[in-house]
Amino acid sequence: MAYTTQMDAARKGIITREMNIVAQKEKMDVNLLRELVAQGKVVIPANKNHTNLDPEGVGEGLRTKINVNLGISKDCCNIDVEIEKVKKALELKAEAIMDLSSYGKTQEFRQKLINISRAMIGTVPIYDAVGFYDKELKDITEQEFLDVVEKHAQDGVDFMTIHAGINRATAERFKKNKRLTNIVSRGGSLMFAWMELNKKENPFYEYFDKILDICEKYDVTLSLGDACRPGSIHDSTDASQIEELIVLGELTKRAWERNVQVMIEGPGHMALNEIAGNMMLEKRLCHGAPFYVLGPIVTDVAPGYDHITSAIGGAIAAANGADFLCYVTPAEHLRLPTLEDMKEGIIAARIAAHAADIAKGIKGAREWDNQMSEARANLDWNRMFELAMDPEKARRYRAESTPEHEDSCTMCGKMCSMRNMKKVLSGEDINILRD
Repeated sequence: MAYTTQMDAARKGIITREMNIVAQKEKMDVNLLRELVAQGKVVIPANKNHTNLDPEGVGEGLRTKINVNLGISKDCCNIDVEIEKVKKALELKAEAIMDLSSYGKTQEFRQKLINISRAMIGTVPIYDAVGFYDKELKDITEQEFLDVVEKHAQDGVDFMTIHAGINRATAERFKKNKRLTNIVSRGGSLMFAWMELNKKENPFYEYFDKILDICEKYDVTLSLGDACRPGSIHDSTDASQIEELIVLGELTKRAWERNVQVMIEGPGHMALNEIAGNMMLEKRLCHGAPFYVLGPIVTDVAPGYDHITSAIGGAIAAANGADFLCYVTPAEHLRLPTLEDMKEGIIAARIAAHAADIAKGIKGAREWDNQMSEARANLDWNRMFELAMDPEKARRYRAESTPEHEDSCTMCGKMCSMRNMKKVLSGEDINILRD
């Protein structure tokens, strides 16, 4: 039986190759997975033209996934440097890479990325439009915006951020409710500016059915962008954010009617005590669609450490229902991240995702921690390094401070609790002061 998208297949009772792979990775019954895809509660972003993809699922009951942002810009346009970041992201087991390129040879970079990446690939077509047409924003036509979306789909992009929720009504709501940091979403601010300059409706909203035509043709998952995401904890959970979320919920139903898979993008900056409520709001207003969050960043005063502020928020968000975390690096708010910044951001996001999976009771999540605890109790250093999220750093720290006794470390020496409990329980003398 023929099908157009993963959702279409699921609704027809077809178990696809991608569903089988994801079910095996998640230790989930494939028929349960198929039902969740049919309901829209799980997405499997898998463009028909991304032929070397190793598919992943995002959504209810699955491991929390992480995304890495990279790409070329006017100030940093070295494709080779960004490709090195791609290779490191794949090495560090990121499930998704978003190409946010906005200048220069964007298509060349995008095609190289898709050709080498087994991780799912996302893009934000509006970023590419200005450079692609070499036109000022105001002069880009509605059809030209749609043509960029189709080009990205043809190239094999698995999911796209489309800022369709900031329509004229949402924009008016924003103008009536003053914010401290206005619209901080780059794509959202570009679309708001285009609408204001041209006095027209958002073409992604007005011609949403044409977007769905493209997504259905190539099986592109829509990542409905949060143009009005808060850019400060002052602005979180305000009228603009909630109004847009309501629109995104309506667009989700329209996409599902066409068997197009949908994720919803969310905050942003947000105080700790608001995170759980926001996760519930998204799931209610957007009918259980998977939720993809940036952070949330839980305080605005830590530039240089926003990989930590976002990991704190990400762990709470995912434990309360978020399905997909966009990494944040120490360079957030400051500059394009370096390779080392990217690594720190990935590890922080992976820690947050795994901590949330333990809280959510995801199958197999605790097993990894239990294996590490057993290795620590046995003072099995090599096994600890094998199990570490970042084995390279763990080995380096150990090597940089060599203990007198191999079965301890330089923190506790012969007072090591693991060492002494092991000896006492086996009937040995613990011998702290004597050689």
